[in-house]
Amino acid sequence: MIRVLVVDDQRLVREGLTALLELVDDLELVGVAEDGAQAVDQVADRQPDVVLMDLRMPVMDGVEATRRIRQDHPDVEVVVLTTHADDESVLAALRAGARGYLTKDAGMAEIARAVSAADAGQALLDPHVQAQVLQGLTARGRPAPLTDRETEVLALIADGLSNAEIATRLVVSEATVKTHINRIFAKIAARDRAQAVRWAYRHGVAQP
Repeated sequence: MIRVLVVDDQRLVREGLTALLELVDDLELVGVAEDGAQAVDQVADRQPDVVLMDLRMPVMDGVEATRRIRQDHPDVEVVVLTTHADDESVLAALRAGARGYLTKDAGMAEIARAVSAADAGQALLDPHVQAQVLQGLTARGRPAPLTDRETEVLALIADGLSNAEIATRLVVSEATVKTHINRIFAKIAARDRAQAVRWAYRHGVAQP
């Protein structure tokens, strides 16, 4: 069972997601929160595997909540579910560490896939959102800025190393490796390791 926390400031949305999640056999709702501050507290208390996160909320918005959750609980993944799909919102959420990004017109099957993908360490973006991100990066005419350590991790991914092997090579924990990979995927708008490897080849981080 994948443990899910729902975060949204609209009661109708919270109730709707609660009802829908109860229909999916391998998902378990462990809590709901009305804003980002509650989300941060409930992640520590309820220990979900994946958080379904709205962005525009009072007290603390979803971007800041995502950043804090990913920093303090690197094993907890965040999938954004929001009405906002502008470039600024998308990139801010991905840079904060969100694994997936869906708009609220997504169906339950798509939401369930995004949650399952996030729990498996894979990224899933709404197709329109993904196109926006890629177009935005192309329009800027420059690759996403990776840190030296992120570049090193990406090169090791391209070499075919697993998270455990990367952790051993760099003498860090697997959780730390996972955090680096989340940030890499967000910065280069990659859904999975295959897309990340292609990006690495195109930008000279690794050689085929």
